[in-house]
Amino acid sequence: MIETEPVVLAASPAASSGLPHVETPVAYDGILLAGFGGPEGQEDVIPFLRNVTRGRGIPDERLEEVAQHYRHFGGVSPINAQNRALKAAIEAELAVRGIDLPVYWGNRNWAPYLEEAVQDAAADGRTTLLAIATSAYSSYSSCRQYREDLARVLDATALGGTVTIDKVRQFFDHPGFVSAFTEGVTSAVRNLVDEGVPASAIRVLFSTHSIPTADAERSGPRDRDFGAGGAYAAQHEAVAGVVMGNVVEEVPAAVDTGWELVYQSRSGPPTQPWLEPDVGDVIAGLPARGVEAVVIVPLGFVSDHMEVLWDLDTEAMDAAQAAGIRAVRTPTPGVDRAFVSGLVDLVVERCEGTPAAERPHLTPLGPWFDVCRPGCCENVRAGFKPAVSGVAP
Repeated sequence: MIETEPVVLAASPAASSGLPHVETPVAYDGILLAGFGGPEGQEDVIPFLRNVTRGRGIPDERLEEVAQHYRHFGGVSPINAQNRALKAAIEAELAVRGIDLPVYWGNRNWAPYLEEAVQDAAADGRTTLLAIATSAYSSYSSCRQYREDLARVLDATALGGTVTIDKVRQFFDHPGFVSAFTEGVTSAVRNLVDEGVPASAIRVLFSTHSIPTADAERSGPRDRDFGAGGAYAAQHEAVAGVVMGNVVEEVPAAVDTGWELVYQSRSGPPTQPWLEPDVGDVIAGLPARGVEAVVIVPLGFVSDHMEVLWDLDTEAMDAAQAAGIRAVRTPTPGVDRAFVSGLVDLVVERCEGTPAAERPHLTPLGPWFDVCRPGCCENVRAGFKPAVSGVAP
């Protein structure tokens, strides 16, 4: 049998080995902040949603159903403003540390597009890029699709032979990401207990974006069994457990507070299985379980996306009111200092080639891979497409 070298598309020489963790220093000369993108006016909404659902043949009349969420807020998604703030915060943190790396920001689905960001970097002579995607967990839509888009951009701009793009590891269990959730849940539970709500009558719901069950089962490397829901569900469960453990240390009464992982923002056809239970359905059933107050934690989000503003701040709060229970929604990391510092830590560990054994992580699942493994996060409907920062299947 002839063994072949692993193929890692558009990788730096250090990452092209295909090893899970790159422990060799790399002289990156630019950071690529990769976002989802969002409309910034009523006329942008349908074109944006067409971009999001490209290739799926969804008619505009169905897109208009989702468009109403954006139209409720004037057609403006908060995500672009949040990414502008995040870019500025990362730049400020880099400056404080004396790290001379420019940050280029581009989106998958709306201006400024990733094509523009990569072309701008190349025009500035920055050709060894390290990408940070604004998504912490492993799945097709939250990791591999970003990697595929980056490969597509290199091909479309004819920069594939000039620019290399590596990507920082998924940061779901990095202390900088987790700390904001810990602080939010601790504050919410403490306040409720101080106001007389029994800790046992408080329920903490950790909410994340639902995805098709088939995609969830294929999230993460294929040679590891993460159980039902794949790496995507396992990562969220592990982080939620860490958060609640930290909360109990600060609020001992919270040992009696129950919690669970719930899902939101389902968008697929009714015949297609998606991860459950839905946050609204769970809230509706809480009074029968003796719950008087619910703490809703947007664990799957780095900032207050439209899914947070609509699905949680609007629909979930309405569900709590209908159920007659109190509800508190905790903050997302946003530009929290610890979160921003943690993102820069991820850059530094790749620049310095920090050994995996020395990388901070709060769950047994971490530290996650620098170079995604073969077959990681397959989209069962579309199959595998070229993707950067991973060993080709």
